Amino acid sequence: MKKLFRSTTDNKLTGLCGGIGQWLGIDSTIIRMLVVIAAFFSFGAVILAYFIATLFVPKATGNDFRYVNHY
Repeated sequence: MKKLFRSTTDNKLTGLCGGIGQWLGIDSTIIRMLVVIAAFFSFGAVILAYFIATLFVPKATGNDFRYVNHY
């Protein structure tokens, strides 16, 4: 079972979108675009959820390399 981690290599702000992209096996740019679009239509609620999720999703360490997909 794959675990969700914040990416340390594919990060722009906190690495959450990069980690979700790696976890789902899709490009993180797609995740980032979906987050921006959802934040626009939710009047910022997605931004709040993003930063709350950042608090709970652990950052990937050197031991978590098996979960990192390199594109």
